[in-house]
Amino acid sequence: MQCHIRLVLDAQNQMNLRLHCLGKKNVLQKTTALSHALYNSHDTRPFHPGVAGDNYIFRQFLDYKSYTYTYLLADTASREAIMIDPVIETVERDYRILQELGVNLIAAVNTHVHADHVTGSGELKKRVPGCKSMIAGVSKARADLKLRANDSIKFGRFELEVRSTPGHTNGCLTYVWHEKGMVFTGDALLIRGCGRTDFQEGSPGVLYDSVHSQIFSLPKHFKVFPAHDYTGQTMSTIDEEVKFNPRLRRSRSEFIEIMNNLKLPYPKQIDKALPANMVCGIYDEMDKAAQV
Repeated sequence: MQCHIRLVLDAQNQMNLRLHCLGKKNVLQKTTALSHALYNSHDTRPFHPGVAGDNYIFRQFLDYKSYTYTYLLADTASREAIMIDPVIETVERDYRILQELGVNLIAAVNTHVHADHVTGSGELKKRVPGCKSMIAGVSKARADLKLRANDSIKFGRFELEVRSTPGHTNGCLTYVWHEKGMVFTGDALLIRGCGRTDFQEGSPGVLYDSVHSQIFSLPKHFKVFPAHDYTGQTMSTIDEEVKFNPRLRRSRSEFIEIMNNLKLPYPKQIDKALPANMVCGIYDEMDKAAQV
């Protein structure tokens, strides 16, 4: 059974959280309302509900095949939006939601060259005129804009800070939304875990240094939104990961030993995903590249 928590307004215009539980065929089975007061009484909350009438839109979507989280961020005044880590199989869903919300997607942003799914950046660009693809320049992947540390990604009145966090791959980036206390960590930092370091120029020592210097240095209350989770968790905080992450709370030498002895299987989608993601997920371009 799959459960999704949604923020809604009840008849008294009070914020409620509704937990929608879906069966295997995504048929709505049950809806449970959780009052905002009860929500705030919990020590551990699944996500931040925002404020009614706030000036931004935030949505977290899941691709059930690769357990990839895609994030939609938008400014309600300008209607400009960006999407982080879109997946090709869910482009139609994502495009429909963009239309329903009436926002203009100006950028499809990747945290790194993924090995477990094909990016939806290229397909979104086909559907949304003016949408730009973005990825780390050091990744050498094709994109409209090549990002590096200290760049800013602007949408309406908001902006994300770009931080370089290599180690899982050489081109991993983390995006920090300082104003809203959110950080989008890709595979560099997962909830109680981290990305593997045994391919794509990965390095356990580099990853440890990246997370501790670029992510754990953020304010403790910042909410952590990773690119994946395989256990149903939707977010964490900097404070939680510093205290409880079973790998990254250890010493650097212990972390390196752990990562070097994981003995993980070869990624199922890597032979398909890597070539496609190097050309923004556009299969026509992948075919052309193979012919050169």
